[in-house]
Amino acid sequence: MAPLSQGSRNFPIGHKIYQPKEEMLEIERRRKQLAIGIPREDGKGENRICLTPQSVEVLVNNGHDVMIERGAGLASNYTDKEYSENGAQIVNAKSEIYQCDVVMQVSPFSSAEIDMLRGNQILFSALQIKSQCCENIRKLMQKKVTAIAMELVKDENNFFPVVRSMSEIAGISAVMIAGEYLSKAHGGKGVMLGGITGITPTEVIVLGAGTASEYATRAAMGLGAMVKVFDDSIYRLRRLEDHLGHRVFTSIFHPHVLEKALASADVVIGALRYEKNVSGFIVTEDMVAKMKPGSIIIDLSIDQGGCFETSMMTTHKDPVFKKHGVLHYCVPNVPSHVSRTASLALSNICSPLLLQIGNNGGVHQFIKRDIGLRHGTYIYRGILTNRRLGDSFGILAKDIDLLLAAM
Repeated sequence: MAPLSQGSRNFPIGHKIYQPKEEMLEIERRRKQLAIGIPREDGKGENRICLTPQSVEVLVNNGHDVMIERGAGLASNYTDKEYSENGAQIVNAKSEIYQCDVVMQVSPFSSAEIDMLRGNQILFSALQIKSQCCENIRKLMQKKVTAIAMELVKDENNFFPVVRSMSEIAGISAVMIAGEYLSKAHGGKGVMLGGITGITPTEVIVLGAGTASEYATRAAMGLGAMVKVFDDSIYRLRRLEDHLGHRVFTSIFHPHVLEKALASADVVIGALRYEKNVSGFIVTEDMVAKMKPGSIIIDLSIDQGGCFETSMMTTHKDPVFKKHGVLHYCVPNVPSHVSRTASLALSNICSPLLLQIGNNGGVHQFIKRDIGLRHGTYIYRGILTNRRLGDSFGILAKDIDLLLAAM
């Protein structure tokens, strides 16, 4: 017998809890060794990696095999040597990675990457529904894969851990980036993003009251800036104040109130999440034209269409442009700006998930037991299970619960 935490059928002896040997043997029989492949990210501006060397060590020590494409961690400052010393197999050919039972990457699978898959595999990646095309979805279905969108997986508290974690990073990063571009080093006004005794503090406007907005507000207030938060929901504004623990200027989107606030703002951070198709922009070009010269716009919603009429998507290599005297930072995937921190956050989510999958006999067995993983599964054994994708591309999507009940 071996000591265990509280489980199903167990017997306390002293201060330890023991489980019968037959149950230990059953757990061993359920376990499945995973062959996990991590390719180098080829997506534009994607610097993150799903697993850190430390997480690889944990997985290998639990009996799993991890294969890493050479150079996959360099954008997050993880070397091949670090991965190799922690038990990963380093390979040169990307095609080898795409033969693994489980393939895990941050960017959605491209057409060329799908062609390299052997089929009947488990795929983990971001889905990014708005960037998907019908051809790629059909090709994944033809490969009979089970594809799981990391941003759609839920935890035991019914939250989206990947979205929440990346939103926290994006919110804090937005304030850091604003501080960089206000400084003289980046051609800014030479203004400090904070409050100094005897000097009027910088004004920061935050559009939205979600997770990214909360962490942007925390970071800006921590530096001493004057923060104003706008949203279209009183409930979300109240929740934001509750999370912050004290009062902050909040307002519903009244055009005149917003326009007045924008006119005196030094930094405006757009962090609205669009659940449905929204026509028009919260901040019009006319509002931007009335902002102070040298002020900064950071559009965290640019990958969903943006909050500002003047926004145009930029890249990490060429992140800013100026319009009406206002600097615009409109880079999608802001967490890649701090790729090592973002990779650590992703790895803290992905590694325990992989361990659970292995301990429960593989993905297909665990999907049956875990509603959160089911929620993130958009293709199951070649069958589309995400209704939104199905409606977008005219493909019949089936209910995954009904599919599992029939299998």
